[in-house]
Amino acid sequence: MSALKDRLSDGLYGAGWATVKKLPEPVATGLGRRIADLAWKRRGKSVLRLESNLARVVPDATPERLAELSKAGMRSYMRYWMESFRLPTWSKERVERGIDIKDVHHLKEGLASGRGVVLALPHLANWDLAGVWVTRCLGVPFTTVAERLKPETLYDRFVAYRESLGMEVLPHTGGSAFGTLARRLRAGGLVCLVADRDLSASGTEVTFFGDTARMPTGPAILAQQTGALLLPVTLWYDDTPVMKGRIHAPVDVPESGTRAEKTSVMTQALADAFAQGIADHPEDWHMLQRLWLADLEERPEPGGTAGTGTGGAEGAGAVDVERGGERGA
Repeated sequence: MSALKDRLSDGLYGAGWATVKKLPEPVATGLGRRIADLAWKRRGKSVLRLESNLARVVPDATPERLAELSKAGMRSYMRYWMESFRLPTWSKERVERGIDIKDVHHLKEGLASGRGVVLALPHLANWDLAGVWVTRCLGVPFTTVAERLKPETLYDRFVAYRESLGMEVLPHTGGSAFGTLARRLRAGGLVCLVADRDLSASGTEVTFFGDTARMPTGPAILAQQTGALLLPVTLWYDDTPVMKGRIHAPVDVPESGTRAEKTSVMTQALADAFAQGIADHPEDWHMLQRLWLADLEERPEPGGTAGTGTGGAEGAGAVDVERGGERGA
C-alpha cells in the first residue's frame, strides 16, 4: 500500500507540472480555487490542523471566523501550487510583474558588503516565486536545503524543478549541507532557508504566539560561524495578482553569551519577525502540520518521535551542524 501511495503521489505531482503549466493563467487560477474549496469542504486532517494552528494565531476568532480563515488558507495554499507548477514557463518580465518586495536594500547592501547573506522565511505565500525573483530579477544565485521526500523520485522531481529555477539544492540530511552552506556564505554568497518548522528534532525552543514551539537553529549558527548577515523575510498575498513581501532588518549576533545562548536569542528574533508577518496575513501561512510542542506531544509517531511530515519539499532551516562532534542545527 505504501509503494502504491508513493507512486500515486509522484504521479499526481508529475501531472501537475506537466498539465497546469500549459493552461491559460485564468484557467489555472480557477482550477486551484476549485480544488482548494473541495479540500476545505471535506474537512480532512490537513484542513483541521490548519484551522487548529490558526486558532493559536488568532485566539479571539469565532468558529465562523476560523472557518473563513481556513478556507482562505486553502485557497492561498493552492495558489502557491498553481503558481509553482507554472513558474518554469514564466519570463523574467512575468516574474517582475508578479512580485513586489519592500526594503530590498537590506539584501543588496548585505551582498555588496561581501559578507554573505542568509534569508530566513516562514511558510508564507510563495517562497519559490520569491526565489525565482532573486535568481532572475536580481541575478543572484543562491543555495537552499530541501527535505528528503518519499518516494525518492518525488524528491528528485522537486530538486530538478528548483534547480531549473536557478537554485542550488542540498538535502537536509546526511551531514554535509551545513559545510556547503558555510562555504557559500564565506565566499559572499546567498543562502535561503524556510525556517519556521524544525525537521531535525534538535532545534531551539521559542515562544511563538504565546506557546512553545521548536525552530531550526541553522540560520543563526550559520550567521555566527561565517559572519553572514541574517535577514528575516515575510511574504503575503492580497486581492491583486501580485505577491507582496518584506525583507526585515538584520538579526544581529549578540555580543556576549555562549553559542547556545546567542543561537536562542537570534532564533527567537526570527520567530518574532515570522509571527509579525503571520499575524498580519494568517490566511497565507501554509502550516498544515503540527508545530507547537504541546501539539507534537499529542500523537508521537512510531519510534518515539512526533510527526513532522510536510506537504512539499521546502527549503529547510534544519541542517545538520557537525563541529567537534556537535550536531546542533
